[in-house]
Parts: sequence; C-alpha cells; structure tokens
Amino acid sequence: MAMTLNEAEGGSERAARSAEQLGTADWDSYLEKRNIVLQFLHSNLSLRHLQHHQNKVELLKKSCFYLEVEPKHVNVRDQNHVTLRTDILQLVDPCQFQRMKKVAKDQTETQLMLSTELLEQLKSGREELNNYVRNYDIKTFLSQWNLIMQKLTQLSTFLENLLSLQTPGKLYVKHHLVSHANLRGTRLPNIRLSICTKMPLIFDRNESYAHKHWAKLKWFTENQESHLEQCELHIKLLTNGSQNEPGYSRIQPVTSDTCAVSGLQPGRSYEFAIRRSNTHTFVYGKWYDRFVLTTKTDADEHADGNACALEE
Repeated sequence: MAMTLNEAEGGSERAARSAEQLGTADWDSYLEKRNIVLQFLHSNLSLRHLQHHQNKVELLKKSCFYLEVEPKHVNVRDQNHVTLRTDILQLVDPCQFQRMKKVAKDQTETQLMLSTELLEQLKSGREELNNYVRNYDIKTFLSQWNLIMQKLTQLSTFLENLLSLQTPGKLYVKHHLVSHANLRGTRLPNIRLSICTKMPLIFDRNESYAHKHWAKLKWFTENQESHLEQCELHIKLLTNGSQNEPGYSRIQPVTSDTCAVSGLQPGRSYEFAIRRSNTHTFVYGKWYDRFVLTTKTDADEHADGNACALEE
C-alpha cells in the first residue's frame, strides 16, 4: 500500500521526460495538481491514519452497545400525592422498550457493517490515487484531472462518513415509552434515547496465572474504566472431546477487575471467558475475550520449589 522512494522517483523521472514535450504552463499545472493528490495521500489518507481507523473499527466490533435513556429519573406522585424520585425504566412500557432495543440493534449492526465497507473503500481509493501519481504521464494525468478530483471528493466524503459512524447515534422515539397512567398526573418528561458504547474486557495475560487448585484472572479495558460494573467470568473444563468425561462449566459474577477461581483440578486445562453482564439495556455485543490456562501438577509445584531453593 505504501509508495516507496523508488516508485516516487520513478514517477518523477517519467514526469520529467514528459515535461520536455510540454510547455511551462502545463508543467506548472501538473505540479500543482500532483501536489494536491500527494498532500491528500500523506495527510488524510496516510497509512498511519488508515491504521488508526482500522484499529478503531476493530475495537468497536469487540465492544458492547447499550440503550441509554435520559432522564434517568423522574419525579412521580404516589396514591397519597407524595412525590417520589423514580427510575425511568420502572415506568417505561416493556413492549415499546423492546421495540426500541431492536431498532438500536439494527442501527448498531448497520453502522459496523458500513464502517468496514468504508474502510475498504478508503484503502482501495488510496491505491488508485497512488497509481495516478506513479504511472500516469503528464498528458494523461492532466486529461484525467476531473476524474481524479471526483475521486478525491468521494474519498473525503467516505472519510467524513466513517468518522461519524464511529460515534453511536441517537434514536428517534416514535411512540410514547411511558404510559400517562404510570405518571399519575405528572407531566410527561421529554425522553431521549441514544446508544452508548462500552469497551471490551480483555484479559491481562501477564497477570493471569494458574496454580494447582486455583487460578487468578485479571482483565482491563482500553480506556481503563474507573467505574467497575458487574461482569461474568465463564469457566469451562476442557475435555478434549472425550465421551467418557462429563463437561464442566460455571459462571461467576464479578464486580472488579480481578478474580480468584478455586476448586480446580490439578493438571487440567480450563478456558476462561470474560464478558459484560447482559443487563436490561443491553443491545448488541458478540465478541468476548477468552484464553486457556493449565493448572499445575504435583511435579510442577515440586519443580517450582526446587527452582526457588536454588535461587536462594
């Protein structure tokens, strides 16, 4: 994808030979237009920028998406006309809320799909622009300038669309989510719905390890969240497809970024998976991190003990 020094020099040599057959005005026009393309390639469409967008899209594909409702609370009068601060989700119509979650899921899947397609269009567009600069002689380059400008404009639009898709959008509330009966005469609030993104949980493989009967797991997020929410640690004993051994798995709720798992068998391999809890507002999220640890045997622990003794 990158334009090498030799390729750039080769394009310049071809341009120089063509320049001998053209007037000064055409040569100046060619240099000006060629620099426009090169500047676009080295800034907006540079390999560094494309890699940044690639990483962003891949991170979003691994993220979880939730429906966010604003305001989160509303003041409602009870039967005794006492005003109570109530969670808005307690007043929302369940059927309407499920419909909006379906809309949010469809919107999220569409945005992720479009982001991938736009990124591929930008990559192929970069190759096309490079080809114009490297392989077109001056006469051909100038004759195709309108086409090249159309491509520059199209790629600029693709880039703007990609940036807009990386931020989850708001949802249009077509129907009332809250019944007037639930409000008991309280004024209906202006409810706003949007999709929020939560970064994937990723195991810290350097800080996670297994002993004979237990294992310690540690995980993190890309943005190092300070507020820890409940997640689920899935533990599965790997049996290598044996029909004689029953499978074993369990789920352990956790509200931290570390967990010690006990009750493991020595010398066995376990698959651990960490994922965010499937809450009431969960919309979309397919990816989750998982990896395998093997517990130690008596021989392993004996060897570790001898190694420690030698170091002392």
